[in-house]
Formats: sequence, structure tokens, C-alpha cells
Amino acid sequence: MSENLVLSTIADGVARLTLNRPDKRNALTREMLAELLARLREIAARTDVRCVVLAASGPWFCAGMDLTQMQETATRPDAGQVWHTDTQLYLGTVTALFDLPMPTVAVVQGGAVAGGLGLVLACDMTVAVDAATFALPEPKRGITAAIVTPLLVHRVGTGPATWLLLSGEAVDARRAREMGLCQAIAEEGRLEKEVDDLLRSILSGAPGALTTSKRQLRACTAGALKEQLVKAATVSAKARETPEAREGLAAFLEKRPPAWEPKKG
Repeated sequence: MSENLVLSTIADGVARLTLNRPDKRNALTREMLAELLARLREIAARTDVRCVVLAASGPWFCAGMDLTQMQETATRPDAGQVWHTDTQLYLGTVTALFDLPMPTVAVVQGGAVAGGLGLVLACDMTVAVDAATFALPEPKRGITAAIVTPLLVHRVGTGPATWLLLSGEAVDARRAREMGLCQAIAEEGRLEKEVDDLLRSILSGAPGALTTSKRQLRACTAGALKEQLVKAATVSAKARETPEAREGLAAFLEKRPPAWEPKKG
């Protein structure tokens, strides 16, 4: 495992956070989330940061939660309490990212899946390579994208959100842009230039005006989002305790189709 699960640099008013588990598709462990949350809190307290970039090492952006760690949790006698703690940690991380007063940009160079897509949705803008993919496959694992759902509906509306949540199918960058998941697409080899051009445009704005603009956007569109996120954390934790969750995670790790039982009642 890399010594630093989240790389952090600050230069010329731009804070860059990089998910750094490329050998595991940047899957989110509780240790990685805790590190990311700590970095976000540090940035929120600084006055010299005018924009934040969230990126990732390797060919993937983020494969979502680390399912091996989730499977280990499922075998613990205190699994219910651990699920609650883990979901609160993820909730705290996406909320901290969403609440940053300065503009935030997600840079997606590969797959952004499940909880990884939640991080993207917590950012203000997204730039993706044309080969990037976006998906919410949680039902295929017997769980639910509860915390991601309010962010998804906030960003793209109920129509695209329904398709993504219930089909579980991946969409490419062009379809994602049509849905509102990303705003800019870069051809292969041009991602860095696309991001630099966007940052240059953002930084040409007055710092106070950008902060006020972002605050006004939240006031006009976020509504009851925070309340929805808090309630979603409970739904997410409970969903992980079900027999479907145990079967779905086991099937995924064993590389076999899940044996779903008919819904009772």
C-alpha cells in the first residue's frame, strides 16, 4: 500500500488532491477516506486556496468502496456499528467536499464508480477523458447508493438519476455529459490542457465573487440536500447488513453471478 493514500499539493492558489491507490483502482478504504477528509478540512481553513482539483493516480479515478474491506467487516460481530461508522465517514467526506467555499473540479481519467462517482458529484465541475466511464452498480452487489443518490438527483435530475441507479449500466463520457455528470471532455493526451484552461478561467474571477456565486448556487438549488444526505447514511448502513448485501459482495469477490432470492412480502 502506498504510504500516502491521498497526495496533496498547493501552488498558485490551486489545491490538488490525488487519490493514490492505483493498484487497487483507488478503491476507498476507511483509512483513505479519513485522510481525504483531513485534507479537505485543512483546505477549507486556508485563505490562499482559490480552487480545488480532485484527481487520481493510475488508469482509474475510483472504483468505489473497497469491497474486500467491506467483506471483512461483514464477518465482524460488531458489523452493524462498523457499517454505521463507515457510512458516517463517507458522508462526512462528500459533505466536506461539497461544502468547500471555493470552486472544485473533478478530473476523471478512467472509471468513476459507486462511491467514487459520489466524490465526482460532490465537486462543482467535472472534466473527463473521452474514455472515462461512470456507473452506480450497487444493486448488482446487493446494496444501495443511498448517500450518492441525493447528490446525483441534485446534479442531473430524476430522469437520468433513475436510469443510472436502476439499470446499473455504465455510461461513457459523452453520454455522461448529456446527462450532466460532466461538463467537459478531453481527447486522449489533452486532459491536462483542458484542466489548465478551466483553472485559468476560474482564477480570472475575483475570489470573493466566486465564493458568493457558489454560495448563491447552493441557496438556489441545494434545498434539503443536507437533510437528505444525513438520512441516506442510515439507509446505506442498514443496506449493508442485509442477506442480499452479503451475497452480492461474496459473488463479486468470487467472480460469480449472485444467487438472488425472491423478495418476500
